[in-house]
Amino acid sequence: MNSDLRIAGRITPAAEAPKPPSRRRFIAGALAAGAGTVAAGRAAAQQRGPVEALGIDGPGESAIVKLPEHTRGLGQPVAARGYGLPSKWEKGLQRRESPGLTRVSAASVSFTPLQGLFGIITPNGLHFERHHQGWWDIDPSQHRLMVNGLVSEAKVFTMDDLMRLPAVSRIHFIECGANTGMEWANVAVPTVQYSHGMLSCSEYTGVLLSTLLEMCGADLEHGKYVLAEGADGSSMTRTVPMERALDDVMVAWAMNGEMLRPENGYPLRLVVPGAQGVSWVKYLRRIEVGDKPWHTKDEVLHYVDLMPDGTHRQFTSMQEVKSVITTPSGGQVLLDKGYYNVTGLAWSGRGRIRRVEISVDGGRKWREARLDSLVLPKALTRFNFDWVWDGSPAILQSRATDETGHVQPRINQLREVRGTRSIYHNNAIQSWRLADSGEVFNVQVF
Repeated sequence: MNSDLRIAGRITPAAEAPKPPSRRRFIAGALAAGAGTVAAGRAAAQQRGPVEALGIDGPGESAIVKLPEHTRGLGQPVAARGYGLPSKWEKGLQRRESPGLTRVSAASVSFTPLQGLFGIITPNGLHFERHHQGWWDIDPSQHRLMVNGLVSEAKVFTMDDLMRLPAVSRIHFIECGANTGMEWANVAVPTVQYSHGMLSCSEYTGVLLSTLLEMCGADLEHGKYVLAEGADGSSMTRTVPMERALDDVMVAWAMNGEMLRPENGYPLRLVVPGAQGVSWVKYLRRIEVGDKPWHTKDEVLHYVDLMPDGTHRQFTSMQEVKSVITTPSGGQVLLDKGYYNVTGLAWSGRGRIRRVEISVDGGRKWREARLDSLVLPKALTRFNFDWVWDGSPAILQSRATDETGHVQPRINQLREVRGTRSIYHNNAIQSWRLADSGEVFNVQVF
């Protein structure tokens, strides 16, 4: 596998820690071990003498010190790269397209490498992509946003007009409705990047849609829905209930402190927190207020849930409570027995994450994980869990509960309601099987 899938580290041998230690005991033990290593290093240096201890070829004043180049040379100049790039040693961490997923890449997906990320923010260069007819780099000076329909005054906004309005910045996750879709019927997807990688979380900056609707005098008595339309070749159109439009929906031009990237909708996109990604219309050019849903092609033919009785469930945009362990996860290898920090992400379109539980025995017993980062509404939440692996086979799972009381289901519970022929809105518990060899595989536990 790629280098970004490795797990390094051998901290506490299993023989010395047959059961999970308290965090205080573990930290104290790690510090004591580190002190012993330093002491041993000093003793060895004294035995070798000052010349060998400094890494010098041999005794005498003419010996050459072998110092790394970066400690004795002049580094790269300031602004040598006008736009900062990651280290060359991190080049293996990339978003990747799944081979054969679609016939053409212009209507495909690139998956975020969740296994290599930290915290809750997705770097712009690793944000997942989903295109229906390719991406465009649109001239912002020529782009326009129209607001029309059931309004007292239809308006056309330039980018300059929009960026003069009161702005807000908020952190939210975005997840494609088809994320984890291939897990409905099989477990062929080997890594968390491909099973859950149509997921990212960013800080978005823009103007609230409610501000634009108020400026145009939206008819809130008869106007029950808004239609969002994109300017790309697919003319993506989605219906959003007026109640949602007036809540936290944004018309955004920035992401993580800079203007949107072209593949993420530059220069303007809709942000619909908690809703599936297709509702976050990119290259946004029009908002229309109406009295009923539009039933567009992307709402009646696509992004619908095929139910067991053969009917199609429509307008199910809510992304339900969900979580996944990102380390250890499929394709990774534990290098030795001992302590590991089990970590992952949890999210819910209904609000904040209240609790995440971890099981290492396939769901028989559950223990609560730590929510160590910001716990924000409709945003990714990072969880961590202390675990000592004794070298035995294990099945790792995470189970999230949100502030509304919704609990992430097992795959068989979900299939009892939804059947096995669906694609969208799979929020089932993910299972990773850890073999005694240290290898991690994707499995389903019913």
